[in-house]
Amino acid sequence: MSDNYEFRWYALHVKDRYEKIASSNLAGKGYDVFLPTYSSRRRWSDRIKVIERPLFSGYVFCRFYFGERLPILTVPGVQYVVSFGQTATPVDSTELNALQRAVDSGLPCEPYPYLKVGYRVRVESGPLTGLEGFVLDVSKPYKLVISLNLLCRSVAVELDRTSVKPIDGPTTVEHRRAVA
Repeated sequence: MSDNYEFRWYALHVKDRYEKIASSNLAGKGYDVFLPTYSSRRRWSDRIKVIERPLFSGYVFCRFYFGERLPILTVPGVQYVVSFGQTATPVDSTELNALQRAVDSGLPCEPYPYLKVGYRVRVESGPLTGLEGFVLDVSKPYKLVISLNLLCRSVAVELDRTSVKPIDGPTTVEHRRAVA
C-alpha cells in the first residue's frame, strides 16, 4: 500500500429515487456511507404520513480510495462520482462534518436553495455550537444554512436567533461595491 492510498469522502450521483438502495448496497459491501435524510409530511387522500427523504436528492456520500472506484460504480443506481472536468473532487471534510452534526443534532433540517450571499454567522450555543454558516431571516426565526459547495446545495436548520453571532457583514456584490 503506497502513501497515496487515501480514503476520502466523495459525492456519488445516483438515479432518481435510488438513494436508499445505493446507500444500503454500498454499506453492504463494507463502504462508509452517509445519506442525510429529513422527515417530510406527505398527504394522501385518506391520510397524512411522515416519510424520510434524502436531503440531497440524487446524491449519496461514500468514503473510498478513488483509484479503486470500479466496485462503487457497479452498484445499482450509482451513475458517477461528482467531478469537475476529468478530476473527481472529494467533499470538503469540514463541510461534511458540519452536515453530519446538523443531521445528528435532532433539530429540524430541510432542503434549502443553495445560497452564495448573506450574513455569515457562528453558532454560539446549543448542539451546533461552533458551526458556521449563512443566516436567513425567515419571518421571526433564523435559519442557519450549511452549504456544500461541491454540490451547490444547502441545508437549513432552524435556530433561536439568540444562539448565533455574526462573523462579518453581507457578502453580496452590491455590498462590496458600496465598501470599495
